[in-house]
Amino acid sequence: MVQLLRRLSLVVLWALAATGVGCGVVWGATAIGLIQPLVVISGSMEPGIMTGDLLVATKVPADSLEVGDVVSLRSALTDTLVTHRITDIEAADGAHTITMKGDNNDFSDALDYPVTGDVWKPAVQLPGWGTAIMRMTSPAVAVPLLLGLLGLLGLSMMSPVERPARKPLTT
Repeated sequence: MVQLLRRLSLVVLWALAATGVGCGVVWGATAIGLIQPLVVISGSMEPGIMTGDLLVATKVPADSLEVGDVVSLRSALTDTLVTHRITDIEAADGAHTITMKGDNNDFSDALDYPVTGDVWKPAVQLPGWGTAIMRMTSPAVAVPLLLGLLGLLGLSMMSPVERPARKPLTT
């Protein structure tokens, strides 16, 4: 029974290790500016982009943007990235002024967005993953997960019980 638990814990640990490597790759890509993971926190883009979705945005040149594109731009009001659809673009001297509106909103955003260089454009949408990530990182979930991981490590380090050799039956 101990041997079975040890093997099962090793399988789970390898799966968790692979997940950890994947998370490390995402962290590294985010740290060097290749991608920007975004958790959708409002319903302003529903039904296309739902609250709790995870968007993975990549950089695209502002010159390549068109009306109708969905982009994530930093708001001067909140200093956070806002993901909405472009409704108007005005270009002048290498800079762009972009007007955006959420698909589920009645009005355009309060301020226009001055843009130069590259902007974040969602490339991948993972339904519900944002909610899962937010829950997994809350202390009420993360602490028990860490304790469970430590328990798995302990199980995997257990050595099998040595049983004495059986004596042959003599008749």
